Amino acid sequence: MKKSSLQLRKDIAKLQEQLRQAETREAERIGRIALKAGLGEIEIDEGELQTALEAVAKRFRESKRTPKLEASGREPKGANATAGSGAASGQPAEA
Repeated sequence: MKKSSLQLRKDIAKLQEQLRQAETREAERIGRIALKAGLGEIEIDEGELQTALEAVAKRFRESKRTPKLEASGREPKGANATAGSGAASGQPAEA
């Protein structure tokens, strides 16, 4: 059954509200973490901070795509391809 344009608009408005609430929760979470890390005390241009945070996001996205390797260079048995690496997994970060 096809939905009327009025019903579709209502559905879209409901989804937009859910998206707004999810974004607010995410922003509050990230803000709390940033404050705990001391970012609130740093005098930095907003554009510079955004660029730095984009670099951090890229690093974590890449670490989730790259499976950990054993010393032999092989992936460990039962390794999860979404496992993180570096500081996120408790191992020393690369310099």
